[in-house]
Amino acid sequence: MQPTIEPLAVQSLKDACIARLEQLILSGELKIGERLPSERDFAARLGVSRPVLHEALVDLDAKGLVKISPRRGVFVNDYRRSGSMAILSSLLAYHNGQFDPAFIQSLYDWRLLIESETARLAALNRTPQQLSEMHAILKAEAEVHCSDAVTLTDLDYEFHLTVAIASANLVYPLIINSFKAVYTSLTGQFFRQYCNTPVVEAVHQFHVQIVESIERKDADNAVRTMSQMLNHGESYLKGSVP
Repeated sequence: MQPTIEPLAVQSLKDACIARLEQLILSGELKIGERLPSERDFAARLGVSRPVLHEALVDLDAKGLVKISPRRGVFVNDYRRSGSMAILSSLLAYHNGQFDPAFIQSLYDWRLLIESETARLAALNRTPQQLSEMHAILKAEAEVHCSDAVTLTDLDYEFHLTVAIASANLVYPLIINSFKAVYTSLTGQFFRQYCNTPVVEAVHQFHVQIVESIERKDADNAVRTMSQMLNHGESYLKGSVP
């Protein structure tokens, strides 16, 4: 079987500018509350045009990393107070896929809280169509070899997103979608690390049990199994994440 090779990602000049600005802010080189130089001067220092820099700053403003204040300038924000879920992917990129232990634990805690609730609500509110989609995901998972980490990661993400959609809560799927870049990075490492071990098969069996509980409308068991699976994943992810 040929190994799965992911395509190279080519950054646009805007994306490269965003990545550089994020690095400057997240590293602390640009301090919280600091006013950035004028766009003309800053663009020259970064080696980009003013329009490219402006587009990058608008993107960072949307994420909460900076605040664009008309007639006053651009200021560095404290992302813990003003950042959105979109910043998670920026933190991942800044650390080159590596997180400090406190950040990893925060991600685990977040998932346990939100996804236990999506499982409970899905058992109460799922539709026949959503249940059919879950069974289709289970079938696809059973047919994929663990060496295809990309496909397994995509299916795993779709499983959790489908459960969130089945919860009938309009916000939960949006939160999970905002988390996608970080989520798929972590789970991708997990599947690559534990291919050809019982650990990967255990994830699929947890999925099967969750769907069975949702199908029976057994909310308590859906919550219990989702929690068991997330705790199981946490224990092994801590061994696979650098």
